[in-house]
Amino acid sequence: MPKDPSYLRLYREGKLQERALQAVEQLRDCAICPRECHVDRLSGERGVCETGRKAIVSSFNAHYGEEAPLVGSSGSGTIFFSACNLLCTFCQNYEISHLREGVEVEPEQLAAMMLRLAKSGCHNINFVTPTHVVPQILEGLIVAVENGLQVPLVYNSGGYDKVETLRILDGIFDIYMPDFKFWDADTAMKFCNAPDYREHAKAAIKEMHLQVGDLEMDGKGVALKGLLVRHLVMPNDAAHSEEVLRFLAKEISPHTYVNVMDQYRPCGEASKDPSINRRITSEEFEQAVDWARQAGLTRLDARQRGRRILFF
Repeated sequence: MPKDPSYLRLYREGKLQERALQAVEQLRDCAICPRECHVDRLSGERGVCETGRKAIVSSFNAHYGEEAPLVGSSGSGTIFFSACNLLCTFCQNYEISHLREGVEVEPEQLAAMMLRLAKSGCHNINFVTPTHVVPQILEGLIVAVENGLQVPLVYNSGGYDKVETLRILDGIFDIYMPDFKFWDADTAMKFCNAPDYREHAKAAIKEMHLQVGDLEMDGKGVALKGLLVRHLVMPNDAAHSEEVLRFLAKEISPHTYVNVMDQYRPCGEASKDPSINRRITSEEFEQAVDWARQAGLTRLDARQRGRRILFF
């Protein structure tokens, strides 16, 4: 683990504080994600994510169900934010993302969560669904740094991120772990009302890779810095997996660490759509893995099918 994460240098230079102020000010006419709702969240107005001035946290814990490079021997320190800017109809965390179960937190409370996870031995602080609360995370991070935080940070998003916001985070996050959910615009429109998902996910992942590069690990296989990408295989190839995996290999890097996930199960409103109202078959999953290998991807997350359910 680096003794001096880059966000500590930014803090000492006053740049972390400047970035936080810049991000918070953007809440006044919110366009921090591709939805660009232009509501005044500082005054309590709410857009698609239904989140106002304060972040909502559902839970935080040392998580052992994440990818092996994040978990290591002591777990990934996950903080699960409620609400979401994407709101997939089949979300496995529907109660958190759509129904916003959780409590609003102040920066000091968010910092206390980070510090508690770090002190328990977690290898990183893993912010799950952070896109709509980037300003609040930065406010909490400042307090955490002032109280001794020194572990890598993970940006664990749905992939529907805005490049301009990611640039505010340059040098702050050590590890990016986005989803690349859909390739087809009609599919993205159908399941999350975001026909521009592919364009934003492509641009976001390119920016993430530009900032942190391919995944780097220490001698024990624990992630230090870099990009991991998750892709959820869906029934009837609704996600168009071959195109997604080819993009990652050809336009990002053949060394991109990719988790081709078989954890899809009908949740949320999936039962209303016969095309996705079932789990995937072994053949569908194996076909997706073959597509990844054929595309030239060399670093696929290794795990036995059906062993774990991941949060994403």
